[in-house]
Amino acid sequence: MRTKNQMMENFWNDRYRQSEYVYGETANVFLAEQLSQLKPGKLILPCEGEGRNAVHAAKKGWIVDAFDSSTEGKKKSMLLAEKNKVKINYDIANAQEIEYAPESADVVAFIYAHFPAKFRKEIHQKSMGWLRPGGILLLEAFNPAQLQNNSGGPKEEAMLYTTDMLRNDFSNLKIDILETLQTNLQEGKYHEGKADIIRFSGRKI
Repeated sequence: MRTKNQMMENFWNDRYRQSEYVYGETANVFLAEQLSQLKPGKLILPCEGEGRNAVHAAKKGWIVDAFDSSTEGKKKSMLLAEKNKVKINYDIANAQEIEYAPESADVVAFIYAHFPAKFRKEIHQKSMGWLRPGGILLLEAFNPAQLQNNSGGPKEEAMLYTTDMLRNDFSNLKIDILETLQTNLQEGKYHEGKADIIRFSGRKI
């Protein structure tokens, strides 16, 4: 019998096996805006998929460590990096198992990285340990109002994020941005149209 992790790996491999970049080749708008205000350093990108954010950051001078459980996602990320003449480090791993050196990153960015409720807080809290003092954690994801839209995201409310949830998960960070908003996504065929999202930026003191 396949485990839930194996089923999810198969789901993402099937999705990323398509020849097109199903979430586009352009970086997430919020991530790009936030990185543009910072001096390039070390960036960790969990659940990076096809590499659009990693490649954008590398082009802007960031040293990028990314990971995902999908081998097909990594293949497309490497092709996109080669196309853009940049280097990214990309590991095959899931968020529960991956480890990075403590206080080694200037930024950790979760971009539409939704986790089962029983693992979410553990993963989020582990990621704060990767940040150097003064480092920034960024997150953009869907909030529960997204269930009424057809522009992507999990269909389980427990996997969608609220302000209270993120305030609790990242309680050790100084919050700079925490907001829900409605936007129009244009991030490939699986993130397209009206969307209800949440954004977070917090700094490690």
